[in-house]
Amino acid sequence: MDKPAVDPYQKMMFAPGHRACPGCGASIAVRLVLEATGPDVIVVSPTGCLETFTSPYPYTPWGVPWLHVLFENAAAVASGVEAALRSRGSSDRVRVIVIGGDGGTYDIGLGALSGMFERGHDVLYVCYNNEAYMNTGVQRSSATPLGTATMTSPATGQAWGEDRPQKDLPAIAMAHQIPYVATASVAFPADLRRKVKQAMAIRGPKYVEVHSPCPIGWGYDAAETVELARLAVNTGLVPLYEAAAGQQLRVRKIQQRLPVTEYLRRQRRFHHLFADANGAHLVSIQSVADGNVNRWALEG
Repeated sequence: MDKPAVDPYQKMMFAPGHRACPGCGASIAVRLVLEATGPDVIVVSPTGCLETFTSPYPYTPWGVPWLHVLFENAAAVASGVEAALRSRGSSDRVRVIVIGGDGGTYDIGLGALSGMFERGHDVLYVCYNNEAYMNTGVQRSSATPLGTATMTSPATGQAWGEDRPQKDLPAIAMAHQIPYVATASVAFPADLRRKVKQAMAIRGPKYVEVHSPCPIGWGYDAAETVELARLAVNTGLVPLYEAAAGQQLRVRKIQQRLPVTEYLRRQRRFHHLFADANGAHLVSIQSVADGNVNRWALEG
């Protein structure tokens, strides 16, 4: 008698075939995160790209329990789920993680996130940072880099794109003195998985931010996602580090540092910067990278 066919996707925690854009950095990040956590997790996600491309009825790529909640309350809902598990005596077996974008993390959900940190809930919060509100049309967020052209920070007339510095949310998390904070990139999967495993080995609130390029919002060929993510790290614009209780633990050193122009020129959102005859804005962005290199001792 023939054995019944086995569905190869049945035991996958994040199956292929979802509706993310080709080259989506967020989908890469989610797969790597769940590979590191294992299946015994409950995932909470605020509104955003991830919710949109993983929940069109009646299909889902999620192989673990998943809750879609509001933009502003993912950390609060995750806190409640964690408290419920603890009251039932299940918190040793099942863990809670949040996976949300920069809009729901840096901006709309920041108050709930701070409360989760302050109360000490055993939750890992993962932010996939694609540096704007991509799901609603590429509007700026407080994670949008200096000089970026978006729908709400246009490069037109006297405007040269985003003119405010990025919010440093990992530093805000560190200021809460939580047990673990890390930054990661989809270009370095082993490093990302190791940091998530490290976070899951610790009890209490943890924050991991994953730099996740977006081909639609950034304006590049979908095949270049990983390469652009690597350039962001190797220019110093995205430092990779870990911290415990507000103190730096370790950093990923840059082996061969590149100028920021190598990263910027390959994205449509920065093309206007190269039309500036004196290059003053490019100098400003290079100074951001230089500051990161000096602050985190990324070279040497």
